[in-house]
Amino acid sequence: MRLGVLDVGSNTVHLLVVDAHPGAHPIPMASEKSVLRLMRYLEDDGSISDVGVEAIITAITEAAKVARRSGIDELLAFATSAIREAPNGQLVLNRAEEAADIRLDVLSGPDEARLTFLAVRRWYGWSAGRVLLFDIGGGSLEIAHGADEVPDVAHSVPLGAGRSTVEFLPDDPPTDAQVAKLREHARGVLEETVRTIGGIPETDHVVGSSKTIRSLARLAGSTEDGVGAEERSILKLSQLDGWLPRLARIPADARPNLPGITADRTFQIVAGGIVLSETMRAFKAKVLEVSPWALREGLILRRLDRMD
Repeated sequence: MRLGVLDVGSNTVHLLVVDAHPGAHPIPMASEKSVLRLMRYLEDDGSISDVGVEAIITAITEAAKVARRSGIDELLAFATSAIREAPNGQLVLNRAEEAADIRLDVLSGPDEARLTFLAVRRWYGWSAGRVLLFDIGGGSLEIAHGADEVPDVAHSVPLGAGRSTVEFLPDDPPTDAQVAKLREHARGVLEETVRTIGGIPETDHVVGSSKTIRSLARLAGSTEDGVGAEERSILKLSQLDGWLPRLARIPADARPNLPGITADRTFQIVAGGIVLSETMRAFKAKVLEVSPWALREGLILRRLDRMD
């Protein structure tokens, strides 16, 4: 069947169309992405401004057109932290249904963690053992851990790359004091997170997913031999920490000249790197492997499992 997955996130509205059936690798057929950076449109009370709402509805409407042209059998449409936490989030959901005939499911933070973990588990297989997963979105950081397809730990904290940029790094490039303040804040949140989940879990394999982490790995990471002719993308904490001071000194409009830094992530990549650095440090992870699959693939796999 041909599935469409519409991800209304804190940074982008992204439609992915795949051909898929149970037991097979989903094959990408089409993609449509609108960069919104919704954190720019948040009011003091956390609601999304009128301009932001219109930007979301326009992006969803355009994605719906692409989905129809692609001949999809079913659309899986969901929203994450920006709409989940906004006081006027229901307004956005209603407008999306009126304008584009799309009903968005709002995922909780733990739901995001569980679905992303499912995708990562399927990508790496059972031989990966106990997996510790970090996923950095625009509004939140998801952490999951377990030895099965359903994680024992599925936790979400408000340390997304976009949110952290808006709250702590207002200057471009950020000052040393702003960077230090974000590090201190992230360290405190993550120390509390480790206590909440009962300490650092015993882990065989540390994995990072999300566009932010993939970008950082292309910039600061390296590759190793994988299965067959494939290469694995590896990011060491020492490599990341070596790049972050230099990255923070470069203005946002110049960062896309660096390897792996795309225009849709350039404004929030420094904050994402700081959050990842502190997350790896809090969980004593010196190196992680980067998963090409994340939340959207997790939704596809769950839908196919229910078919099967």
